[in-house]
Amino acid sequence: MARFIDKARGLSGRAAWVFVLSTSLVLSGCVGSGSRAPARKPSRPAASAPSEPLYAADVPAPGAPMQSAPPASAMAGTTIGNGPVKVALILPMTGAGQGAVAAQSMRNAAELALSEFQGSDLTLLVKDDAGTPEGAQAAAQQALAEGAELIIGPLFAGSVQAAGQVARQRGKTVIGFSTDAGVATRGVYLLSFLVQEEVDRIVAFAATQGRRSMAALVPETQYGRVAAARLQQAAAQQGIRIVALEYYPSGQPQEAVRRMAGVIGGPTPQADALFIPDNGDGLPAVAQALQMAGFDPLRVKPLGTGLWDEPRVSALPVLQGGWFAAPDKRGFTAFAERYRARFNIDPIRLATLSYDAVTLAAALARMQGAQAFTDAMLTNPAGFAGADGVFRFNPDGTNARALTVQEIRGGTAVAISGAPRTLVAGN
Repeated sequence: MARFIDKARGLSGRAAWVFVLSTSLVLSGCVGSGSRAPARKPSRPAASAPSEPLYAADVPAPGAPMQSAPPASAMAGTTIGNGPVKVALILPMTGAGQGAVAAQSMRNAAELALSEFQGSDLTLLVKDDAGTPEGAQAAAQQALAEGAELIIGPLFAGSVQAAGQVARQRGKTVIGFSTDAGVATRGVYLLSFLVQEEVDRIVAFAATQGRRSMAALVPETQYGRVAAARLQQAAAQQGIRIVALEYYPSGQPQEAVRRMAGVIGGPTPQADALFIPDNGDGLPAVAQALQMAGFDPLRVKPLGTGLWDEPRVSALPVLQGGWFAAPDKRGFTAFAERYRARFNIDPIRLATLSYDAVTLAAALARMQGAQAFTDAMLTNPAGFAGADGVFRFNPDGTNARALTVQEIRGGTAVAISGAPRTLVAGN
């Protein structure tokens, strides 16, 4: 990273801005890592604890050291760094369930990012939103009153929306971590793993491999509904026919599979691919039901999203040979090694989102100071190269990412189509 910053100092004006956007943020090559994200919840804020689940891969592996949530007073209200540009980091430090564990890991990742960015100009104001929209609103108001020029976080959809409303009233920008695209808008950008991008990637790849008719088994969740809607759009664009689409209550796929048995089972199935946007919690029951229905993955190709990128899914026999789209995991592997060396604990899979957001903020602040976090800078079409690969913020607040396609083979996932190194403008 230092060599990029030194070179940028020799540039001036717009040329220096473009240089930072295109080179000094190559986190994966200099310091980076990364991969996947929380699922979804409705975009309307609620006063209760958030229902938006964390990415399934954040379930600790057997024998892995457990990270406990920190005491309420340990991390919230602290600062990281001592630079002149103040940036808020809002996380559910005292949130319910795994939210507090995720917050601790993402807070650590932010600290790691600043430690690896030599001479950072940032001071991070760490604020606790308790995992609620009301908490996020209060945290955002406090951070802006203390001089924050940018808000990084929160994690959950309702909290991102609440913080965004406060920030926009003050003319400030939010880089949030929710996967609910419904809370994205100009000035509220999501640095998360959006199911829409993954569906587009896997459907396009399936089309290149000759798949022309597709069925879908979809959990009745917000994530599932969004995935199904995007599937129908992507299939139409690729000339693929949707021959059946069945929803099922989470963890109870048996009746839906029974209704679809004639389409995906038997010696002459009507579909040549089966899309299942479920995770490691729900897929074992789906796999069992498919086996009982005579499903053969050699005849009908299983397809999934990045939620499949975990050992519990790769171990399922009925999904062997299946394809799914996800970020290149090599960056996360490198990041996790450095994280463990510093904190003596494994990071959650979402930690690279915080790492990338802080490094991006530090790089932009180096070039433009407190005026760096504008819509024009953040939505530069060239995008940025982060720990999880190349990404770009779209003007509507969503993002585009370069994704791999991976195949499940013998209980593990193997990349069979690499992520592009650049994003074509408009894609």
